[in-house]
Amino acid sequence: MSITGTRVSGRLVASACPAGTGSPNALPRPPRDLQRTFQLALATVWLLDAVLQLQPFMFRPGSNGFSGMLHGLASGNPSWIAHSIAWNASIVDHHPVSTNAPFALIQFLIGFGIVSTRSLKPALALSIVWSLAVWWFGEGLGRVFSGGATPFGGGPGAVLFYALLAILLWPRTGSDQPFVAARAVGVKVAKTIWVAVWGLLALLSVVGSGRSPRALHDLVAGMNSAEPGWLTRIDVSSESFLLHHGTSAAIVLAVICLMVAAGVFLPPRFARTTLVLAIVVFAVIWVAVQNFGGILAGGATDSNAGPLVIVLALTYWPLTDDRGTASDVASDPALVVRGNRPS
Repeated sequence: MSITGTRVSGRLVASACPAGTGSPNALPRPPRDLQRTFQLALATVWLLDAVLQLQPFMFRPGSNGFSGMLHGLASGNPSWIAHSIAWNASIVDHHPVSTNAPFALIQFLIGFGIVSTRSLKPALALSIVWSLAVWWFGEGLGRVFSGGATPFGGGPGAVLFYALLAILLWPRTGSDQPFVAARAVGVKVAKTIWVAVWGLLALLSVVGSGRSPRALHDLVAGMNSAEPGWLTRIDVSSESFLLHHGTSAAIVLAVICLMVAAGVFLPPRFARTTLVLAIVVFAVIWVAVQNFGGILAGGATDSNAGPLVIVLALTYWPLTDDRGTASDVASDPALVVRGNRPS
């Protein structure tokens, strides 16, 4: 191993290179910008939703169209919420094309806007506003007020995770340590958000219909129409299990959510274990209960909360200490030797 120096703006920057290599001036390759990677993942999900918004039934009026789906979300909510949802559904029912086309366009704008760094911030800001509007008028506030916001079904509303990820992935220079979500809002705020999210998921697992075996059974049964045969067979097993063990499953899910919430305060090794547990559990829920959000049945407007919860968990993945950048090398006092400018 040999140490060589390179003059940069009057400073002699030392770099180590193995003996026999021919690149003494080469600096370490900068690590991947993980925040940007997750931003692109979020953009992909938005573009998928935009494509789903273009399905033929979305432009169809009546109970078999998009407006019929919206009308169904009003039931069970307080009257002031139900009336606002019914009002939106009525507009969509009378003008299915002139309303649904802009809906799809907005989602395309958000997705492609996130892809471009020039429009990243406006696109993320728009995604937050649009997500909250869709959560109210398109998801019935995730059925939180009707008692049906179980995490098994995507509660408290998949679209809320879009807004949350937009906040946690807001572009900001700095290090990805100790985890990517802390880069935009800081470690303390990121941990507070994490505990609030998983505490809410734990609560929703055991309140309302979240702990009802019959309600959980019907949740799966209502999603398996027009699904592929192999997924229908999984649904049959899920329905039977939840009908006989739904309450136990809800309690176990609540306990897991509390463990995951506490995991952010544990040493990295144990924190990763809780994150893996969260990813595995919600991947199973996404397949066996949420049926990939109903995408394969041709009647979905999004992929449900499963993938978004997984992306959220990955943004909190503890990173090792060896993720320095090339700029870190240039600013490391141990590697910088002051030198005179060449004459």
